[in-house]
This record gives sequence, structure tokens and C-alpha cells, in this order.
Amino acid sequence: MAMSLPRRAVLAGAAATLPFLRVPGARARTPGVLTFGLSSYPPTIQPWANSGTAAGTIKLMIYRGLLSYGPDGNLRAELAESWTHEGDSTWVFKLRPATFHNGEKVTSADVKWTLEQVGGAQSTAYFRAEMQTIERIETPDERTVRIVTRTPVATLPTWMASYHMPIISRASPRGQFIGAGPFTLTAQERGVSLDLTAFPGFYRPGLPKLKGVRVVTYADENLRVAALQSGDVDLIEYVPWQAMDAISANPALRLDTIDGPFMFLTFNGTRPPFNDARVRRAVAHAIRRDELVKAAFFGRGAPLAHLPIPANSPFYNPEFKDAWAYDPDLSRRLLKEAGYGGGISCGLLATAQYSMHKDTAEVVQQHLAAVGINAQLNLPDWATRVAIGNRGQYDIAVQGTAADSNDADGIASFIDGSLSPAYVRSFGLKTPRVTELLAAGRAEFDEAKRRDIYREMERVAIEDVPIASLTWRSQGYAMRREVTGFTNLPGALTFYSGLTFETTAVG
Repeated sequence: MAMSLPRRAVLAGAAATLPFLRVPGARARTPGVLTFGLSSYPPTIQPWANSGTAAGTIKLMIYRGLLSYGPDGNLRAELAESWTHEGDSTWVFKLRPATFHNGEKVTSADVKWTLEQVGGAQSTAYFRAEMQTIERIETPDERTVRIVTRTPVATLPTWMASYHMPIISRASPRGQFIGAGPFTLTAQERGVSLDLTAFPGFYRPGLPKLKGVRVVTYADENLRVAALQSGDVDLIEYVPWQAMDAISANPALRLDTIDGPFMFLTFNGTRPPFNDARVRRAVAHAIRRDELVKAAFFGRGAPLAHLPIPANSPFYNPEFKDAWAYDPDLSRRLLKEAGYGGGISCGLLATAQYSMHKDTAEVVQQHLAAVGINAQLNLPDWATRVAIGNRGQYDIAVQGTAADSNDADGIASFIDGSLSPAYVRSFGLKTPRVTELLAAGRAEFDEAKRRDIYREMERVAIEDVPIASLTWRSQGYAMRREVTGFTNLPGALTFYSGLTFETTAVG
């Protein structure tokens, strides 16, 4: 195992003694301003790009889309006060009275402009491919948007709820993006901090409750916990698993955890050997997932040997729960069948900035070596890791995230090889049958029929291995008891929890 017992003891001891550390650079408190310990300075907060969950949290403070999610995990109205389905191919959104940060009204023309920017020929937006399904956008009046799709799209509302799909003012200056969220970005020190101020024109009366949020980056997870325990910050994300027990036992603090995110491997499908599904299956069967949960997450998680569809989902298929179960003999046979019986040398990309990525990579490296796959670790900082992943400059990569939504289509971003390159999915790995079945499920409004479609999709994906799932993991926020109104959203939506900064208050 990559994490020896002595190392675990050291980590647990460090977590227990963190209250004695003092983080330099603390600032005097401003009443009504919450200090938030972020795990990584966002590489970009460009509204339509996927640059990681830390960036997503900041975007959820600044921007708002047509829809989002409530604390119960259900879709809720945002800039759209209602949405309805007309026939098979038309969705109608009625806008609420709202203003952008520049004081101008949010109109249907802004929605149309936004969707056209995301779907444009030169766009690098995360949802660019999805926008190609739109045939036309009609704006019969300032508060009505009719989206007509080329084929039926039952999941279009979940697209409009993504934090990668905020509505931006068409009057935004070139290179800038004016949103309509509860906070405005008023200052930033690159790599260190961001300051956000409450927007007085926010469309929900009485919100946000905070005067502002000061975001401070603590890339070192132990310092992030120390900052919370010493009172330098009020709230932190990405609570390290080795610190969860100590935080739970501290009467001054509150831990809020959700099992929903997952760890997995992606592959470079543009070149040998991982353009061969047999080699990818060999990797999937080489991992002892129970050891990985213990080593990387201190037991706070569960093995995941199938597509990341949770057991409480109506689309979960128990017959596939052990589809990629540990079977080193099968791994070796598959490698030999693919012509690599003598072994493989390759690179394994992760990051040292998050222990879950580094520890996962170290364990995976050992397990792969046992079947003849010798992987050299590459552990850059997070921003570099994202850039390398987007460019496909790797062989295998460790990834950790949550689905885009709690719908079965929420995992499409990770397994649909027809989508534009992104670090969250395998690079250049085409999966035509998976793509076809995902499209069929997306177009079907009957849930029973959708279940059948996704069952077949999972069966195909188990053979194609567009990703190799590893583990579920607990995802935690921790805060001082004086913080109220912040909620860790359920399941796959944990990374949307930044939505609740609008209802957060600090005593």
C-alpha cells in the first residue's frame, strides 16, 4: 500500500495537533464578512470554462444561470422563474425581474447571446457540444425564451442549472463577464485571495445575508484546517479525511459531509497502448479498491467498480456493481491478448496539491506495477495538472469530481467521447456506441424507457472503459458554529454548495 501505517499515524497526529498552529497573515475581522478557506486559487473564473471545483465555487457567488439547485437537490428557478416543455423539442423559460451587476435588466436577448457564445464555432466552453443540439432560440418578448432543439432533449433543464452555464450580460466589455449573482468580485491578489462584496440589486429580497466573502487560498490542506481551528477563517472546503474526526470532536466546529464525489482514471485514447479497450480493462481490474479507500480516504468512502451511478439512483443497476472487480490474473491475460505480455511503461498524471489525488496515484501505481504496468508519477500543481489534462499530455490520469447532476445523464461529461477535450474525461477516446446510447437516453421522456437505455449504455461502457472508476469518497465542508445557512448539497451536487453562500451568515 502507498500509505504506510506510520504515515497514517503522522497524518492523524498532525490533524489532532493543528489547533496549536497559527497561520500567518490573518486580518482583522469585518462584521458581516465571512472568511472562506479555498483549496486552490482558480486558474480562471471564465464563466463557461471548467477549471475545477474551486473555480466553480467562486463562479456560483458571482454568476447565476436560468436554473440551479435547492438544498434538497431539486431543480429550482433562478433567472428563469418558470420553465415548461412544449411538445418534444421546445423548452420555454419565463424570466424573473433581475438585474446584472452593471444595473441593466436581464432579458431574453442576454440569454440568447449567452447560448450563442457557448455554442459558437470558436467556443471552448464546457457545454459547447450540448449547445449544438439547439436549432434556434426565440425571444418573443424581453422575459420569454423559447429554445427549440433539433431532437428531443429531456435533460436540457439540468444543462441550464450547471454552474458552467451562467447567463452573462451581452453588454459585457470584451474580455470581461458581467453576471447577476449575489456577490461581485471587488479585489483579488493572484494566487492568494479574492474579495467579494454583496450585490445590493440581487433579485432575492433580503439576500445575500453577508456583506461580503473574503476568500483565502490554502493549498496546504493541514494549514487550511489550522486556519479554521485557530479562527483565521470561518469556513473551509475540501476537509482532509485525516482531519474529519478531530473536527467532529471540536465543539466550536461543525463538519458537513456528503458521499457523492468519486475518483477515477482517464486515458489518452489517441495513441497506444491505451487506445486499446483491452488495456484499459486490464487497468480497471488491477486495482484493489478497498485498500484505496483506506489509504487515501481513511475509510471515508467506498469501492466503486462500475460507472459512477449511485445505489439510490433509479438508474442504478446492481448486476454491474462488481463489473471491474479486482482480478489481476484477468488483467495479465488482457495485456497479453493485446500484445503487451512483456509489460508497459507509461506516465501517471495526478497532482500533489490535493492529497486525495496524490495518495490515489501512489496506490494505483503500486497496483498497476503488480500486473506489469510500470507507471511514472507526474505530480504538478493543480493549475498545471488541469492544463496538461486539457492538452492530452499524459497516458493515464487520476481524476476526482462529482457528476454534473443527479440525473443519469450527469455522467455523460466523463464518458462521452464525442465531446470537446477536457481534463475531466479521457483524451481523444471515441466511444460511439456509448455516445449513441447517451443521446437516446437524453431524448427519452419516459423514465422506464430511460432506465433500459442506460442499462445497455452501462453494459457497453464496461467493455469500452471510457473511464476506470475507483472509489466513492466523502466530501466535507467544515465551519465555525457561528456560521449558519451554508449547506453541503446532496450527492453529486456537493460542488454546487457555493449556491448557499447567498443564505449564509456569520455571527
